[in-house]
Amino acid sequence: MPDVIFTGPEGRLEGRYQHGNSETRQNAPLALILHPHPLYGGTMNNKVVYTLYQTFAKNGFSVLRFNFRGVGRSQGGYDQGQGELSDAASALDWLQAYNPNASQCWVAGFSFGAWIGMQLLMRRPEIAGFISVAPPAGKFDFGFLAPCPSSGLIVHGTADDLVPEPEVAKLAQRLANQKDITVEYRTIPGTGHFFENKLEELGGMVDKYLKKSLKPK
Repeated sequence: MPDVIFTGPEGRLEGRYQHGNSETRQNAPLALILHPHPLYGGTMNNKVVYTLYQTFAKNGFSVLRFNFRGVGRSQGGYDQGQGELSDAASALDWLQAYNPNASQCWVAGFSFGAWIGMQLLMRRPEIAGFISVAPPAGKFDFGFLAPCPSSGLIVHGTADDLVPEPEVAKLAQRLANQKDITVEYRTIPGTGHFFENKLEELGGMVDKYLKKSLKPK
């Protein structure tokens, strides 16, 4: 998992990158993984982020996780989500430039990163699918998803005391009612916002969804 440094809007951004496996490395699909809130300890080394990263890599993706501005060795400072969205766009640009023959592109995010990821989804039509883990519905505005342009998976813990599960269920239901896409909603019983002791179950759920989505039609 080599360290990478690439240029963002406010200077350098620090990431970790893993190239797609040997069978598909010329046209391996791409995945960008986005971490939780920078002001509350969120980094690319968060356990949920790492679980997503490893799950995409296991499924043959070329995958990048990185630190938003002001986190770790990434330059700049927290920018209320606007700058972080620009950082994510720069990360996707780097990933695509490094993999010009990629077959498709996905975005995945946890908590604040899920909010940023869904905004990136609206701005980049090449994104074919998404994984949204514990999206902060009710705390951040998701009204921009009108309509949601791609199919994807939303996962939430039923015992989340930071983001109440009914708020996320409401968001998932609204997206699931849209035409031409399929948004699946899955819950993990008894786990909180950080999926304590349930990371393996989370990874398995995402793995199953990716395998189904990548299967030739």
